[in-house]
Amino acid sequence: MSDTYRHGMVRRACAVFVAAIVTLALSAAVGTGRAEAAPGPSFTNPVVPTPNSADPTLVHHGGYYYYVATTWSSQVVMRRSRTIAGLRSAPEQVVVNTGGDTMWAPHLELIDNRWYLYYSVEQSGGPRRTHVAQSAGTDPLGPYTGRGIINLMPDNGWAIDAAPLKLNGALYMTFSAFGPDGLQSLYVAPMSNPWTASAFGTRISAPTLPWERQGGNVNEGSFALQRDGRTFLTYSASHCNTPDYKLGMLEYRGGNPLSAGSWSKFSNPIFQRDDAAGVYGPGHHSFFTSPDGTETWIAYHANSSPSQGCGTTRTTRVQKISWNADGTPNLGVPVSTSTVLPGPSGENASTVEIRNRHSDLCLDDYNWVTTPGAEVRQWTCGDAAVQDWYLIPAADGYYTLSNRHSGLCLDDRDWATEPGSPVQQWTCNGLAVQQWRMTSVGDGYYTLTNRHSGLCLDDYNWGTEPGSEVRQWTCLNNNAQHWRIA
Repeated sequence: MSDTYRHGMVRRACAVFVAAIVTLALSAAVGTGRAEAAPGPSFTNPVVPTPNSADPTLVHHGGYYYYVATTWSSQVVMRRSRTIAGLRSAPEQVVVNTGGDTMWAPHLELIDNRWYLYYSVEQSGGPRRTHVAQSAGTDPLGPYTGRGIINLMPDNGWAIDAAPLKLNGALYMTFSAFGPDGLQSLYVAPMSNPWTASAFGTRISAPTLPWERQGGNVNEGSFALQRDGRTFLTYSASHCNTPDYKLGMLEYRGGNPLSAGSWSKFSNPIFQRDDAAGVYGPGHHSFFTSPDGTETWIAYHANSSPSQGCGTTRTTRVQKISWNADGTPNLGVPVSTSTVLPGPSGENASTVEIRNRHSDLCLDDYNWVTTPGAEVRQWTCGDAAVQDWYLIPAADGYYTLSNRHSGLCLDDRDWATEPGSPVQQWTCNGLAVQQWRMTSVGDGYYTLTNRHSGLCLDDYNWGTEPGSEVRQWTCLNNNAQHWRIA
C-alpha cells in the first residue's frame, strides 16, 4: 500500500470522525443555547508599523480585515488579513494611483454594494481636497475607478478627512474645513450619490473648548458610530503635532443634520494621552466590528513619545471598546505597546493556509496527529482543519504558527541549527524554536525563518507529491522557500 494512499485513507477516516464530533457539538449547542465564539489570536500594538500607519481606516468584510492609511505618496495602498495579528506582516497592495503629490487619510466605505475610497490630495500646490474612487464590484481590493473631486466647499476650497454618514435614510459627507473665523471645524454636506455633493457643507462643530485648542484650534477626522438608534460623531481635536491630540464626540439630537443645533458636543474628551502607558496623541480613528458582530473595536494612530508629532512616527493601534449604561461609547484609555490583547471575538473562524510556491502544496498536520512531536508535511491544498494555521505575534516581529486541528505549534525539533534540520509540532511554549520571522518576497509570498536556527522553512528536496517533507535549510530565497500565506 502506497504512503499516498495510506495518508488518504487516514484523512478520510479522520474527516468522518471530525464531522461526527462537530455534529455532536452543534447538537449540544442547540440544547444549551448559543455557543460563545472564541477570541482570535492575541496581539500587541502597534498592529501596523511605520511608515504607512497614520489616519487608519479598518473594516471587516467577508472574513478579512481591510486596512488603509496615509502613505505620504501619491498611492493608496491596502492590507488584507484574516486576523488583526496578521495585519503587521500583511503585504501592501496599491489600489489607487491618485495622480496627486501626496495622499492623506483614506476612508474605505461600502455603499450600495460598491466600495468607495475617500482621500485627501494636494495637486500642484493647490488646496487639499477630497477625492473619491469607486470599486468595480464587491471586492474591497478593487479594481477602482477615480470619480474625481467632491466639491464640498465654495471656490474649490480646502476640505479633508471625508467620511460618509448615513442618517434618516439619506447620505451625507462629514469632513474638516476652515470656517470664516479661521477655525478648522467639522462640516456636513448632503450627497446626491456617493461621489457628488448636492450642496456645500455647513459647520456643525468648531474648536471652542480648551481641550480642542492645544497646539492649534482643530476639529478633524470625524467618524460616525451608530447603535440602538443613536448616532454619535467622534472626531480628533487639538493639533496633531502635540501629544494632546485626542478624540471628542458629538451626538445627533434630531432635526436637520446640516444644522449645528441638531448636534450636541460632549464637554470632555472621550480618548486621550496616557503617559503611564507611553501613548501620546491618540487620534484620527475608525471603528469596526468583530467577525461575529458582537464587539466594537477602535483603530487609531498614536505616538510613543511626547516629542513626536504629525509625521511617520505614528503607528496604528487597535483595542476593544465598551458601552456605558446610558448608551454612550466608552473608549477607555489607550493601552501600552506591551499589553497583550486577545483578538476580536469570532476571529478563530478565520485561519490561514500556508502554500509552497514550488510544490503548490500546503503545510499540513500529517495524519491528523494531536500529540507533541506530530509530523508536518505538505499535502494537496483543501479546506481541512489540518491545513489551517493561526498566526500569533511573538516578540520583535516574529510569529508562532499554531495548527487549528492539533493545537500544537510549528517547532524546530531538538533545537537543531544545521541545514536539513527537521520541524515538528509541539506544545506551544513561546520559545525561540517556535518563533518564525515572516519576510515578504512579493506577490503575497514570504520566507519563514526560525528565530533559533536562523534557517528557512523549506520544501525539502524540491518535492511536488503529497506527503513531501518540510525541513529547514540555509535561506536561499528560492521558490522552495517561498510560502503564500492567505
